[in-house]
Amino acid sequence: MFYYALKILVSALLIVTISEIAKRSSGFAALVASLPLTSLLAMLWMHFDGVETDKIGELSQQIFWLVLPSLVFFLTFPLLLKQGLGFWLSLILSSSSTITVYFVLLPLLRKLGVQL
Repeated sequence: MFYYALKILVSALLIVTISEIAKRSSGFAALVASLPLTSLLAMLWMHFDGVETDKIGELSQQIFWLVLPSLVFFLTFPLLLKQGLGFWLSLILSSSSTITVYFVLLPLLRKLGVQL
């Protein structure tokens, strides 16, 4: 039980730290948030849990392919905000666009032989 609490605490601490940094410097917070810290934490937890390195490598490769559609969000969200659409509408439209790209990319990756 302590191990799971530690995992939650470390993961939550990362998110809180980034949001606090963003209050002072959005550029530095963006740099920290853009680091694959969540992925690194997941891989570390898997390693500590004794998961085979092949599985960890597989996760890393799958993350690579699935990061690509998420970039759509980071392109559309600020553009929609600049257009004056408001936070919530921009968030919904950007998220919807990202989900759409996921649905387009997944079958394409399967055709290319990428296993997800």
